[in-house]
Amino acid sequence: MKSLYLFLITTIFVYGQQPTQRIEFNAPGSYPEGVAYNKATNLYYVSSARLGTVGSVNPDGKYSEVLSDKSLKSTYGLKVHPDGKRLFVCAGDANYSIYSTPTSKKKEARLITIDLKSGKKLTDVDLSGLIPGEHFPNDLAFDDKGNAYVTDSYAGAVYKVDASGKASVFAKGKVLESAGVGPNGIVYHPSGSLIVANNGKGCLVRIPLSNPSQATKVNIHQFFPGADGMLLNDNNTLTLVQNGGVNKIFRIQSADGWITAKVIASTLTEDRFAFPSTATFSGDDTWVMNANFGELAEGNNVPSKTFTIQKAIFRPVK
Repeated sequence: MKSLYLFLITTIFVYGQQPTQRIEFNAPGSYPEGVAYNKATNLYYVSSARLGTVGSVNPDGKYSEVLSDKSLKSTYGLKVHPDGKRLFVCAGDANYSIYSTPTSKKKEARLITIDLKSGKKLTDVDLSGLIPGEHFPNDLAFDDKGNAYVTDSYAGAVYKVDASGKASVFAKGKVLESAGVGPNGIVYHPSGSLIVANNGKGCLVRIPLSNPSQATKVNIHQFFPGADGMLLNDNNTLTLVQNGGVNKIFRIQSADGWITAKVIASTLTEDRFAFPSTATFSGDDTWVMNANFGELAEGNNVPSKTFTIQKAIFRPVK
């Protein structure tokens, strides 16, 4: 009886330590940072911080290259346009690229679009001339008028690219700046604002579209250093990915239009996300890209061949 009891306890413990469901795919040396699911094609699109490619992954884990452009050093955040026909991709040379050069390192900032049917590049907007200094185009979001907003983590800014491809500086200020990586994940809120994660300061910033100079920090009794990608679940709830050693995914809720907010749920440490970076919805489920950047920071001489997109299971936070 004692042996049976110990077996059951051991089984429960081991089960509790198992990570959540994963889609494993083979993309040697790519180190994907961005992920975006497209219901129309039933594919996850992934970027590559190391190789500058864009690929697709089906639910069974088959990886296919969508775009390989020799001028691209690194690709980061990406989003499927609301029309379901185009993929928007942030491209630069912030870190980790094997194709980095002195003329491109921390200088490139581009927003490219890809036709999902043909795989051809449609547009390529240069953002690097909008603000002098270093650049890191990191993530993007769309509003309801066809505009795209791109975070520049090194310039401490958010750019606006309209439907015609015209680019401008939308927001810049101390609340967006950081000593290292600043503005990162970004979502559009239907009330007429953007919510941006400041990676270095570990906070969320609300930016009114009508008056971006009035950007303010969302009042939350928790800091999120390493705050990365975000998703808007509904008007009052968003999902935030945090790496930087924490490696957890949070659900955050606001009852006053994102003046204040609180954490209502999170994943567990035992889920073992590996430097999670961005997330995407597939139906009602949230899937997270494990970027594995810890390997690159440690100078691993044998780049990984396989990577995973992992399902997030949220538990209420008391």
